[in-house]
Amino acid sequence: MFVQQLEPVADSLGLSALVATLPLLTVLVLLGAVRMKAHRAGLIGLCAAVAVAWLVFGMPLGQTASSAAQGAVFGLFPILWIVVNALWVYRMTVRTRHFDVLRRSFGRLSDDPRIQALVVAFCFGALLEALAGFGAPVAISAVMLVALGFDPVRAAVVALVANTAPVAFGAMGTPVVTLAQVTGLPLDTVATVVGRQTPLLALVVPLLLVALVDGRRGLRETWVPALVCGFAFAAAQFTASNYVSAQLADIGAALAGAGALVAVPHARRPAAEPVRAAVLTGARSEDLDHDDPRADVLRAYAPYALIVAIFSVAQIPPVKDFLTEATRTFDWPFLDVADPAGDPVGGNVFALPLVATGGTLVLLAGFGTAAVLGVHARVAAREWAATVHELRFAILTVTSVLALAYVMNLSGQAATIGHFVADAGAGLAFLSPVLGWFGVAVTGSDTSANALFGALQVTAAEQSGLSPELLAAANSSGGVLGKMISPQNLTIACAAVGLAGKEGDLLRKVLPWSLGLLLVMCLIVVGQSTAALGWMLP
Repeated sequence: MFVQQLEPVADSLGLSALVATLPLLTVLVLLGAVRMKAHRAGLIGLCAAVAVAWLVFGMPLGQTASSAAQGAVFGLFPILWIVVNALWVYRMTVRTRHFDVLRRSFGRLSDDPRIQALVVAFCFGALLEALAGFGAPVAISAVMLVALGFDPVRAAVVALVANTAPVAFGAMGTPVVTLAQVTGLPLDTVATVVGRQTPLLALVVPLLLVALVDGRRGLRETWVPALVCGFAFAAAQFTASNYVSAQLADIGAALAGAGALVAVPHARRPAAEPVRAAVLTGARSEDLDHDDPRADVLRAYAPYALIVAIFSVAQIPPVKDFLTEATRTFDWPFLDVADPAGDPVGGNVFALPLVATGGTLVLLAGFGTAAVLGVHARVAAREWAATVHELRFAILTVTSVLALAYVMNLSGQAATIGHFVADAGAGLAFLSPVLGWFGVAVTGSDTSANALFGALQVTAAEQSGLSPELLAAANSSGGVLGKMISPQNLTIACAAVGLAGKEGDLLRKVLPWSLGLLLVMCLIVVGQSTAALGWMLP
């Protein structure tokens, strides 16, 4: 048995924590300063984590390798299993041109560019975040806005800022699933707390979007539909994450927000020509005037309806229990770790949810999508393989980062840093979202930031007397606000709208909003850690 040590370096917690941060610093410096590709930085960071675990913390090399393997396996299944199958569904809609039908359908909902920004960037972007995440919502939303006539810079900024509120529950809840796994906290508990933080952002972001599109005039003339959309989104995200399923939180929120927006009479009124002339300064796509048969429109919406239906059925208690029976739990080979008190850690056991996982349910929806859209089985299989090839570097990045996180957690490095950080005391509640924000700003992924810092947040919370669930959730909720300034997302946005090399210009436009919303989230978490807003927590 390997027993974790908190002070392996000169019996000093401070020095031990400093050495324990080397793997994290390696990744952050390689990504932020050296501008190295994320998958290479992740692999080098993993090597640093293994070296520190073996040479400094005394973890046997075999157990160190085994912990890295467990993290990599978790990265592949269920995390990347969800992402691959979700993007596969999207690729089939693109191949059959039903995605174009969907885009034209959105364009006909309203000719007011401020409403179009809410429909495309906020609501549909949230649906894309729910299904895929990892940059897809920004790229697709920005392209659709440009096709509707938006200036490329404005389209990119709107897409980036909109991609905030849904991120914590993106890719079928992947960030919160990862957070629960690396912290050992129950998924339902983590999702419940996150679902009482990020919906507050959803109340603000639609108002911010109409202001970005048309300044004060946009806010003055369209604050009602923006507020209704944000309230419906927030209410649905809160309800789903607290009482239904974390995997359905963003899907329900996106549909509720869009439905509420369309139901507001003001949103369907034609926009005044001065508004359109001031906002739509780009070239409008000519195919927007094409009328699609009703059957094609229904088929374009069918993949998303199938996913909602399958996930909803999977939450029915008898069905959920039946699916859960297929989960296999076993002792992870060559791993026998105890915490500093001598108690076995949860990482010694590994759960493999073969059926009761979002990726398998999305795969079933993919089969249904292929049938509804008329995609031949051979073509569907080729699209699935092409999806894996497209994501090859993302797969390498996620597996290496999760392997790094597991090595740090199981060797005791995360616990050492957490004990040291706990000295921040009450200030930890304010700093907790900042740590998540910084992690996502550098890695570009709320999932990766949760894997890196989730266990650290829990350890620090336990040592400082704060709620572990609150600080773990704050890591994810603060992280969503770093998404818009991450180099990966900025590059994706620029590439999507033809602004390659203009990442710095975009950063200057979105950074103030990122920092402003982060301050709001920090104050929310501080309030929830005290009697002022403590009533909000379960």
